[in-house]
Amino acid sequence: MAETIASQRKSQNQVKRIWMVFWILAIVTSVEVLLGIIRPVVLEDHHLWHMSLLNWIFIGLTVVKAYYITWTFMHMEQENANLRRSVVWTAVFYIIYMIFILLAEGDYLYDMVHNGYVLWDF
Repeated sequence: MAETIASQRKSQNQVKRIWMVFWILAIVTSVEVLLGIIRPVVLEDHHLWHMSLLNWIFIGLTVVKAYYITWTFMHMEQENANLRRSVVWTAVFYIIYMIFILLAEGDYLYDMVHNGYVLWDF
């Protein structure tokens, strides 16, 4: 009897957790869609490291969604701490690396197209 009650409580907690994550993901996605439709001029005109603030917000919201999906639906919260760290730090370094490469190469291509000269001579 006590095991049945404990399993029911655990099941109810899991359902609450899934609904909480669902609503967080729904709100983040709604914010992304609204920002994509509205495209505030203030966020598009201000730049940080050659990219508009709106793009940085999209990157941040995407990382938040990836975190919640991985943490909840891939059951990372229940795994060993070392496994969690290895997965999370690998993803963090990969995201930082990709942002750096995209910004560096994109800036170089932009200068090459608009200024007509090669900055880096290999």
